[in-house]
Amino acid sequence: MRIRTGIALIFLAAFTFVAAEDGDSSESVIEQLVVETLVKPETCTVTSEMGDTLQIHYTGRLMDGKVIDTSLSREPLVVELGKRSVITGLEQALVGLCEGQKIKATIPAHLAYGKRGYPPTIPGDSTLEFEVEVISLSQQTPWQKIVNDILPLLCLALVPTLLGLVGLYLYNKARAQPQGKKKSKDKKSKKK
Repeated sequence: MRIRTGIALIFLAAFTFVAAEDGDSSESVIEQLVVETLVKPETCTVTSEMGDTLQIHYTGRLMDGKVIDTSLSREPLVVELGKRSVITGLEQALVGLCEGQKIKATIPAHLAYGKRGYPPTIPGDSTLEFEVEVISLSQQTPWQKIVNDILPLLCLALVPTLLGLVGLYLYNKARAQPQGKKKSKDKKSKKK
């Protein structure tokens, strides 16, 4: 089901936004994903959902403003939602967007690169800030839905079936083989 929304300052699709103060520092620690809408097109009839494909331009920064990556100097990044081709927090922020929409997503460390970071560019436990513009949005076709949703379930059902058939074949082969050896031993003993 597609959702049509009005212009909002803060995008509140299915996310809760919390900023907690750290007791020892004056800096705020982001615990959950925060998504702000910077620009929203006047008409937004289709919003992105899991399975859709987006082409985006982005600029990723650390909270001190240092740019860690940007797509502005190259082709837009193609992201298929649900395929985990980008960090979890960015993928979550891309759900519910329109073509032409610009957002700023503040992503906590546990939805980005975690405690390890991505040395040397991104230190551990780093909150990241991404400015994203959706260049194009392609909805998932019914065939893609079948391939992405139903085919994996079908494969999961086929694997135990195939293993069962192989097991049955091996069992029958093993059961039949000793009888054949017994007959050949009996023939040898009769000849003596």
